[in-house]
Amino acid sequence: MIELLQNAKRPEKGICDMTGFRFRPKSNRVVPGFGLSMGITITLLSLIVLIPLFSIFVVLSGIGWKEFIADITDSAVRATYSVSMTCALAAALIDSVFGLILAWILVRYRFPGRRLLDGLIELPFALPTAVAGISLTTLYSETGWIGSFFHRFGIKISYTRAGITIALIFIGIPFVVRSVQPVLEKLDSRYEEAAMMLGAGRFKTFVKVILPELLPALLTGFGLAFARGLGEYGSVVFIAGNIPYETQITPLIIMNKLEQFNYSSATAIAFVMIVFSFVVLFFINSLQFRVSKIAGGAGE
Repeated sequence: MIELLQNAKRPEKGICDMTGFRFRPKSNRVVPGFGLSMGITITLLSLIVLIPLFSIFVVLSGIGWKEFIADITDSAVRATYSVSMTCALAAALIDSVFGLILAWILVRYRFPGRRLLDGLIELPFALPTAVAGISLTTLYSETGWIGSFFHRFGIKISYTRAGITIALIFIGIPFVVRSVQPVLEKLDSRYEEAAMMLGAGRFKTFVKVILPELLPALLTGFGLAFARGLGEYGSVVFIAGNIPYETQITPLIIMNKLEQFNYSSATAIAFVMIVFSFVVLFFINSLQFRVSKIAGGAGE
C-alpha cells in the first residue's frame, strides 16, 4: 500500500496496482488524435479561406504592374480608402468605449431585463445586414424619427460619413462586448478591494488594477470591429448614398467594378483591402501579446 501511494505521486512513471504491474492512465481526449484533427483543420481551412484567397492571386497574375498601380491609385478609389478607413477607425474607437461600459453593466449589475439585453447584443450578428441598413437609413433620414430632430439644427446624418460611422458602430459593438465580457467575469474582485483598502479611489483602481487586465481583450475587440468595418457592405450601402469622393466606401466601388465586368480592377482593389486588414490584425495581435506579457510580468 505504501508503494502504491508513492507511485501515485509520480504519474509520469506509471501507477503500480496491487499485483505489481505498472500501467499508464488513459488519456482523456474528447476529439480524435492530433493527426486526424490537424488534417481536418487544414482541409477546412484550405477550402474556406486559403483557396478563395489564392484565387485572388491567380487573377492578379494576369494583370500588368502598371495596370495594377493605376487601378489601386485612381483618385476615386483613393477617396474610398479614406472613407472606409476613417469611418471604420472612428466606429471601432467608439465601440471600444461603449462596449466596455456595456460589458461592465452586464457583468457587475443585476437588474430586470438583463438577460434580454445580453441577448440583444448579438442581434447585429443574426440580423441581415441589408435589413439593418434599411432600418438605419429610415431612422436617420431627414424624415426619420432621429434624423428629423437633427435636421432642425441643420445636421444631416444619412448619406454622410456620420451615417456610415453609425452603421459601423451598430455592427461592430458585439465584437467588443463579447471580447471583454468573459475576462471581466473571471476578474477577481479581491484585487479591487485591496486597492481600495490601500487608499486608491474608484478611478485609480479602475486605471491601475482593472484596465490592465481588460486591455488585451479590449484590443482584440477593437481589432475585430475595425476589420469588420473595413469590409462591411450591406448595412452601409443604403445609408452611405454612394456619393463619389464623399460617401463611397471601398466595398461598394468593388461591387461597381464587378457590375461593369471589370474583374481585374475589382480584384486589385480587393487585394489592397486584404493586405491592409491583415496588417491591422497582425499589429493588433502583436500589441495584445506585448500588453499581456507586460501585465503578466507585473502580476508576478
